[in-house]
Amino acid sequence: MDKGGIKFKEIQWSNHVIYFIFAGIILLFSVLLLDRGFLSGSNLMNIARQTAMISVMAVGMTYVLAAEEIDLAFGSVVALSAVITALMLRSTGIVLLSVVCGLGSGLIVGLVNGLFVAKIGIPSFLVTLGMSNIVLGLTRWISNLQSIAINHGTFSFIFGSGDLGPVPVLFVWTILAAVFGHLVLKKTPFGRKVLATGGNKISALYSGIPVSRIKISVMILNSVLAALAGILYAGRLHGARYTLGENDVMIVIAAVIIGGTSMFGGKGSVIGSVLGALIMGILNNGLILLGLSVDQQIIFRGLIIIVSVSLTMREKRI
Repeated sequence: MDKGGIKFKEIQWSNHVIYFIFAGIILLFSVLLLDRGFLSGSNLMNIARQTAMISVMAVGMTYVLAAEEIDLAFGSVVALSAVITALMLRSTGIVLLSVVCGLGSGLIVGLVNGLFVAKIGIPSFLVTLGMSNIVLGLTRWISNLQSIAINHGTFSFIFGSGDLGPVPVLFVWTILAAVFGHLVLKKTPFGRKVLATGGNKISALYSGIPVSRIKISVMILNSVLAALAGILYAGRLHGARYTLGENDVMIVIAAVIIGGTSMFGGKGSVIGSVLGALIMGILNNGLILLGLSVDQQIIFRGLIIIVSVSLTMREKRI
């Protein structure tokens, strides 16, 4: 648009909808739950703790969807990483070694997923669906279907139950993941290549972008961040179990889509994904305070997912 010789850039309101949704939900629950402590510091910090792992996983899923892929195995990686970390911590007592082993399990799963997708050409949906079952079976096997307690104070403080003044350590991990993910996606050549790969694979190839390497990288990044989420779960709960992460897959994907990342690739927002994760956490918290049952909460989350996907498909048609 050009008025009087001055060019005005048309505002893309679709890129800012997430902020209005976030503010609207906060305002809604603030009014409905005025007398139930929704805006109390303790409740807000509780929301921050509950959504930290979802936020960390949402950062990785942003890259996967932006590259026009999907990963359904990261929920199982959460449990595998938590169990491996807990077992290593119990046997060695060395925090750094245990964390490295937990993150390493995610790296291996992500690498295998990426190689099958990029080098063999199997659709990521099928690869990660199969890998999810493999990882789940492995986790059940090595844990013997038993919970593994963690009684290491330093580990629990750093990776889950600690507080830095009034701020939960888990929220610090959320901020670190969000800042890292945003800067890499928006400010580095790697991030631009991820978006180019998801936007148009053929054009990316002709531009000299190593598409296969990019796809492998985003699958690894997503699995490593899922492994980190598993470690944070273990730290917060003071233990690990093979069921960790099993209900997170759809919540994470919904958070990322709500945040403005397209399921069709080429568009991603890490900040939007983290806000989407916070929205899901606020919804859960608000619905609980309103007295809704678990069944009703699940139904509501399902509606959110359907609406989000519908909006994304409408955007693609337009």
